[in-house]
Amino acid sequence: MRHILYGGDYNPEQWLDRPEILEQDLDYMIKAHINTVTLGMFSWAALEPEEGEYHLEWMENIVNRLYEHGISTILGTPSGARPKWMSDKYPEVLRVNENRVRNLFGGRHNHCYTSPIYREKIRGINTKLAKRFGGNPGVVLLHISNEYGGECHCPLCQEAFRMWLKDRYTTIENLNKAWWTTFWSHTYLSFDQIESPSSMGETALHGLNLDWKRFVTAQTADFTLHEIRSLREGGAEQPTTVNLMYDYAGLNYDKLAECVDIISWDTYPVWHKKEDILTARDNGLQHDYMRSLKHQPFLLMESCPSSTNWQGVSKLKRPGLLSAASFQALAHGSDSVLYFQIRQSRGASEKFHGAVIDHSGRDDTRVFQEVTQLGDGLSRLSEIVGSKVNASAALIYDVENRWAMEDSQGPRNDGLFYHEAVVKSYQALRRQGLDVDVISEQQDISSYRLVIAPMLYLFREGIEEKIRRFVESGGHFVMTYWSGIVNSTDLCYLGGTPHGLQDVFGLERTETDGLYDGEVNRLIPSENSGLSKEYECRNLCDLLKVGTAEPLLHYGREFYQGTPAVTKNRYKGGTAYYIGADAEQQFYDEFYQVITNEIGMKSLIAGKIPEDIEVTSRNTEKFRYYFIQNYKNEMVDISCMNLTGEVIHGDNKEELAAYGTVIVREEV
Repeated sequence: MRHILYGGDYNPEQWLDRPEILEQDLDYMIKAHINTVTLGMFSWAALEPEEGEYHLEWMENIVNRLYEHGISTILGTPSGARPKWMSDKYPEVLRVNENRVRNLFGGRHNHCYTSPIYREKIRGINTKLAKRFGGNPGVVLLHISNEYGGECHCPLCQEAFRMWLKDRYTTIENLNKAWWTTFWSHTYLSFDQIESPSSMGETALHGLNLDWKRFVTAQTADFTLHEIRSLREGGAEQPTTVNLMYDYAGLNYDKLAECVDIISWDTYPVWHKKEDILTARDNGLQHDYMRSLKHQPFLLMESCPSSTNWQGVSKLKRPGLLSAASFQALAHGSDSVLYFQIRQSRGASEKFHGAVIDHSGRDDTRVFQEVTQLGDGLSRLSEIVGSKVNASAALIYDVENRWAMEDSQGPRNDGLFYHEAVVKSYQALRRQGLDVDVISEQQDISSYRLVIAPMLYLFREGIEEKIRRFVESGGHFVMTYWSGIVNSTDLCYLGGTPHGLQDVFGLERTETDGLYDGEVNRLIPSENSGLSKEYECRNLCDLLKVGTAEPLLHYGREFYQGTPAVTKNRYKGGTAYYIGADAEQQFYDEFYQVITNEIGMKSLIAGKIPEDIEVTSRNTEKFRYYFIQNYKNEMVDISCMNLTGEVIHGDNKEELAAYGTVIVREEV
């Protein structure tokens, strides 16, 4: 790509009987500096109104007309929602829920990824699209389906699950051992006896629950590859993407990332409900997670130019926030700013979802004016396209670990707060002005200086050996409470935890205390901790038996008062830290400052970073681009940051307007 992709989802099939509206849309897109639209996402009924009867001319006319005016198309496959004729003629394409009841027609993603008929039908439409648009210069990217998610429990999926298990475990004896089926006498005699988890049947075998989620991911990934193969068979060679979702725990996105060329995702933060800088950092974590899936620039595929219609309260974005949120995506590695949607739907479930062009059909609305102003600014920043984020710190945020932990039945069944624990560490690093990668257990950690693993309950992918080698080689690793407890099938380790790393961390976890809601313990710093105040901790407290580790903070209450809560252990060339309790945010802010000072990790900038300011960077071989963003609804003085370099976006390096962004370029 030679420029930032700017535009979004466009659904002209809703307006084919109103050619004057389509012509007006084109004029408005040109005026707003829109250069890219996504077509075809939910157009199956318009593309194949009856079985085998394809109507692709209307789409081709629109693609060509857009291209004539400098607007490229991202072509979506329509598998996210199927036509009514298909469900009526082939009911097997509809999903079966966990109670073994087949769904009725309707909604999105209401289809079985295993169904041979559904795969045949998607191959048919995808091949037709590929033959028609594979060589069209206006089509620059292939968008595979839409926000994959959900599961099916039909007989076809049950059989596929059994085959997947047989391939994984080889023998039923191996499976019984891995799932610990002797508990409650639930031993299986053959793979044919196994059913997917159901509230009407088996849910107490945590290995079964975990493997079912893995299977759902595997089947979704296989369907993704099936879609891509059908496009390639039809002659389409454009790169592929899937659009992922915020903090989505239904699939392991590592596996989907392996299927496509480019990662994209859809971001819809709840702005203005709490301090916007907190929302920005939570959203920034997701940007960094998406970028880290392939360690390359990603695409912001969907965002809202105004307010959504599906959140609890549809809050309007304050003036300037649309720009700030868009620049945040670029700062964290996106090469696009794309919206849902270009023109507001007139009816059905998303008729009140924000759009570039609203129901008034005018170009003098507040939202359209802000979209236009942003588009003009982005058109001047093509030089950042393709640049990368070089992070020296990483957070391990692993969905399979989350699956197992949230199904573990102890020590807290009402709130483990895994996401919140990750955000606390992320916020602390961002406040220091550090770029951060957000990775899974399967990724390599050897290139980082500091790696943090909050609540790493489930050890898989040989993670304990990765951690050992990392610390031995001079790395600095932080692990928290409730870590190293179980193996990849959720069986508890014998012989003490954190498993395989007791010498690296110089301690053993002996017990974990679950605190009631509202119950508070305290962390008391030692003289050698570098900290000078007490901190609150809640929810979970590990009781630690210390060997070679140096206690940095102790518990201040309960029967374990005075015992170590936070420790540091020098192991060979590096350092291993253990945080034994769910501490308040201020602890993480100050503790990580001590660590980064000690190991010599420096902020992206030399000066002080004010509250409500986020600092991020992207790099090429020649330049580093600093993004300085204000998430406060008033001007902030940033002269204390001592910025140097050339301003390529924004007014100056002395102050930032409400929700303003300044981009500074420096030679490397």
